[in-house]
Amino acid sequence: MEIECDHYDVLGLPSDEEGAKLSEQEINKAYRSKARELHPDKRPDDPNAHANFLKLKTSYDVLKDEKARKLFDNLLKSKRDKLLHLKARDSKRRKMMSDLEERERSVDPNLKAKEEEERISRKLNEEITRIRKMYTEKMPATSHAVDKKKDNALNLDKRKILKVSWKETGGDYTVQRLRKIFEEFGTVEDVVIKSHKKKKESALVVMANKEAAAATIGHVLGDLSNPLLVLPLQPASPSAIFGAERKADYSKSENLVGVGYRAFEDLVLEKLKKAAKEKK
Repeated sequence: MEIECDHYDVLGLPSDEEGAKLSEQEINKAYRSKARELHPDKRPDDPNAHANFLKLKTSYDVLKDEKARKLFDNLLKSKRDKLLHLKARDSKRRKMMSDLEERERSVDPNLKAKEEEERISRKLNEEITRIRKMYTEKMPATSHAVDKKKDNALNLDKRKILKVSWKETGGDYTVQRLRKIFEEFGTVEDVVIKSHKKKKESALVVMANKEAAAATIGHVLGDLSNPLLVLPLQPASPSAIFGAERKADYSKSENLVGVGYRAFEDLVLEKLKKAAKEKK
């Protein structure tokens, strides 16, 4: 079995007996030098940059692992011994008589060396597989998974997403509590509480569809001591929120900002006062 890769050569180091004598510090130094040279960020036009860098990392992992390096050194030694044996056999073959050549053909002197080489190769491949698995488990999620999450976010219908805000103090709105409040209007797919800004907390609530999201506008109030302000992530026309009869008052406002935003807050306060009176 031929050696697939000379890990010393990949790091730019001498192989065979000289390689086996190299210290760990010399191997580390060689890897750092090669890593700077082959890093994909420095070779943006090289389509094989990532593969070459991964090959360098694999060779380094083999050589810095004591057990794997010893197996690889033994494999190189077995390879050298086999070549020396072949050279010696070729030299003798030219001098031997025809009957001696016949006996050599009947008994393969390389059989034992070949079996030993194959055994060491299998062990080395097992160690490389173990190292790669260990390295893969330590790596973060792949870029493909990140891209998939980005695609899902881009394809999400913003009409079913609600922006919810409340004061930082005065009420304890957790993910579980917000989910329970909004589930009265339909299935809630996700709730994400964002970091507070200017003494206010906010969250994004993703409903199952745009109809369920629209049903919450003006109807989800929360605690009387700390009411919830619920707005669509994708602004709707004022008539969709306040009713057709109030459309004329807000025809100049395309988004829930400025006067329209304050009017919505007034509408929420009116509902809170009405709810408070009904409880008395």
